[in-house]
Amino acid sequence: GSVAFFALSLAFNSRLKKEFVPPQDQGSLLVRLKTPDGSSMALTDQKTKLAEAILSRRPEVTRYFGSVGGFGGGDVNSSVLFVTLSDRSQRKLSQQKIADELRKQFREELKGAQVFIQDLSLSGFSSKRGFPVEATIQGPQLEKLIELTRQMVSELGKSGLLADLDSELRGEVQEIHIIPDRERAKARGVSVSEIGQTISSLMGGALAGRYTNGDRRFDIRVKLAEEEQKSIRDLQDISVRNNRGELIPLKDVVRIQSAPALQSIQRNNRERSISLYANVANGVSQQAAMAEVEKVAKRVLPEGYRLASGGSSKTFADSFRGLIFALVLGIVVSYMVLASQFNSFVDPVTVLIALPFSITGAFIALWMGGQSLNIYSMIGLILLMGLVKKNSILLVDFTNQKRGEGLGVREALIQACPIRLRPILMTSFATVVGAIPPALAFGPGAESRVPMALAVMGGVIVSTVLTLMVVPCVYSLFARGGGKGAGK
Repeated sequence: GSVAFFALSLAFNSRLKKEFVPPQDQGSLLVRLKTPDGSSMALTDQKTKLAEAILSRRPEVTRYFGSVGGFGGGDVNSSVLFVTLSDRSQRKLSQQKIADELRKQFREELKGAQVFIQDLSLSGFSSKRGFPVEATIQGPQLEKLIELTRQMVSELGKSGLLADLDSELRGEVQEIHIIPDRERAKARGVSVSEIGQTISSLMGGALAGRYTNGDRRFDIRVKLAEEEQKSIRDLQDISVRNNRGELIPLKDVVRIQSAPALQSIQRNNRERSISLYANVANGVSQQAAMAEVEKVAKRVLPEGYRLASGGSSKTFADSFRGLIFALVLGIVVSYMVLASQFNSFVDPVTVLIALPFSITGAFIALWMGGQSLNIYSMIGLILLMGLVKKNSILLVDFTNQKRGEGLGVREALIQACPIRLRPILMTSFATVVGAIPPALAFGPGAESRVPMALAVMGGVIVSTVLTLMVVPCVYSLFARGGGKGAGK
C-alpha cells in the first residue's frame, strides 16, 4: 500500500510549477522603454515622460529614476526607469499584480513605444539581464540570424507562455558613408587626413578651450549649429583647405552616400548571435516556458544554427542538475556511513526506505500550498534526507539491541516500536513546529522561505506516519530473508 501511495504521489511532481527562484515582493521594478529603430533621443525622451506620467498616477509608486539613451548614451531609442514601490504593508496589491496592471496601462496609453517590465527579484543569481527566460540564437550568417530571430519572436508571441518578449536585435538605421576620392583630392592638393579632421571637428566638435566656474571646469567645443547638420546636403556645403590654404568644397573630393546598417552586432563563442529575453506569463512554469522556446527553436532553426540557453535559464538548468546530483550523492554517502555504523549491508536499506516517502510529503505540501519546485524547495528536499533518517535509525538500532538480548524478530519489533514511538513523535513534532513560522510567510523576502518550510513540514509528517508502518515491515522481511538481524 505504501509503494502504491508513493507511485500515485509522483503525479504531484507534474502538477508543480518548476522555476529557478520564486518571485519576491522587494518593492522595486525595472521598466525598459524602446522606441522604433532610428528614433531620435528627443522622441525617446518624450515617450519616457509619458511613461513617468503613468507611474506618477500610481499610488503605490513612491519614486522613480529614469535614464534616456542608456547609461553610456549609445542607445538613443531606449530608456530605463527604476521604480520604487511603497512598503508591502502600505499597499493592497503585490509587486507582481502592480507589474501586470502597469503592462496593461502602458499598452493602452503609450503608443509608438515598446515597454518591458522586469522583476528584479528574479535576477539575483544570474548574469546578463536576469529575465527568467534567456536564450541566444547562434549561426554563421548575420542576415539569416536576423530573419530567424524575427520568426522566433513571432512564434513565441503566439504561444501565450511568455510576456515582455524582447531581443538584442537592433533594426537597420541609415548610416552616412563619406568615401574620399583620392585621385580628385590629390589633384586639388587635399589630404585624406584633412578631410577626416575637418568633418570630425565640424560634426563632432573641436575643443577650443575651457571655462572655469568656481570649482567646476567645462569644455568649450565649437562645431556646426544643429540646423546645419541635418542632411547630406549640409555635408556637401562643407569646405576643406588644401596644401595652398585654399577652400575646396567637400563634394569635389569625396563621395557621400547613405546605406542601411545595424546599430550593434553581438558574438557568443566567436559566433554571430542574437539574444532573446522574456518574462514568464502568469500561472506558467519557467520550465514550461523554456521547453516552449526549445520546441520552437527545433521547428524554426535550420542546420548550422542553434539555440543556447543563457542567464537565468542556464543557471536554472545547471542548478537543478547540481541539486539532483547532490541529492543522489547524499543518499550514497548516507548508505556508506550507515553501513559502517550498523556493520551491515541490509540495515542501511531499511533505514533509507523512509526517504521516498519524505519526497512524497514534500510534493504534496508544495502543491497544497501553491508553491513551486525551485532552488529553495530543492534545498528542503536535501535537508529532509537528514531529518527523516533519524526515525528509521531509532527503530532499527533499538530493534537490533533487543535481538542482541536473544529475542526473535517479531518479539524485538513488538518491544522496540512502542518504546521508540515517543522520541520519534517528539523530534518530528519539534521539526514541524519549528518550520511553521517561515511557512506563514511573514516579513520581507518570505517568499523564498515558504517553499523550503513547506517541503520540510510535508516530508517529515508523511515520512513519520509511513515510517512507523513501513520500516518494521521491511525489517521483518529482510530478517526473514537472512538479513543481518537474523544472525543476532
